[in-house]
Amino acid sequence: MNPAANVEGKRVLITGGASGIGAELALLLASRGAKVMIADLSAENMAKTIEQGNTDKISSCQVDVADADSVRALFKEAMKGLGGLDVVVNNAGIDHAPAPMHEVSDDDFDRNIAVNLKGVWHCMRAAIACMAPAGGGHVINVASVAGLRSSPMISAYSAAKHGVVGLTKSAAVEYARANIRFNAVCPSFIDTPMVQNTMAQLDERAQHALIKANPMKRLGKPEEVAGAMAWLCSDESSFMTGQTMVLDGGMLA
Repeated sequence: MNPAANVEGKRVLITGGASGIGAELALLLASRGAKVMIADLSAENMAKTIEQGNTDKISSCQVDVADADSVRALFKEAMKGLGGLDVVVNNAGIDHAPAPMHEVSDDDFDRNIAVNLKGVWHCMRAAIACMAPAGGGHVINVASVAGLRSSPMISAYSAAKHGVVGLTKSAAVEYARANIRFNAVCPSFIDTPMVQNTMAQLDERAQHALIKANPMKRLGKPEEVAGAMAWLCSDESSFMTGQTMVLDGGMLA
């Protein structure tokens, strides 16, 4: 059997699954036999992702991860639609316009914390409530290299992603005996709609610097991140918890 197919039969929920890394991961896992539910604010983009996959192994549910009631409704629907949860990928996230810290608005800071940090916290709690009675599972949080190092001009985003790494490590220790694993994935600049939106707000010199920020001198590809995350979704990662998987083209080397 192809080792790449060892997610077959896994029941996976992916937030932020309508585009970028989340969509790429959903398509990859479904192609390898997993049963996937994607969750996002955009019903239109979720429909496009499902159509692209041309498979009945991907379903969808709208969610606002910043809203606790919306998250509870999502997990109820996922448990019903998938028949349980083996893996939850907390990928939903937003950015903010690059700016010096003293110019970042209260609204931008609050929204980043609400979606990028508290949204992950909402989903982690809901996942624990579903997985603990079932004997375990795996929660994968998408953080960022901005959660591991200084990140000038995106301070609110960086603060939230540092928080995601902290939540991941704390939960990994708390719930190890319950057989629930928690790991974080920390990409650098990946060629996704969110990064393209950030680049559109920069001048040509800043865009060039962003693209050349790692030793490989290029943006990462969503499929490169999805491939690594697919391994995390498999049982081959069964002794890994509380860790950060860095995918940055050597930026932090």
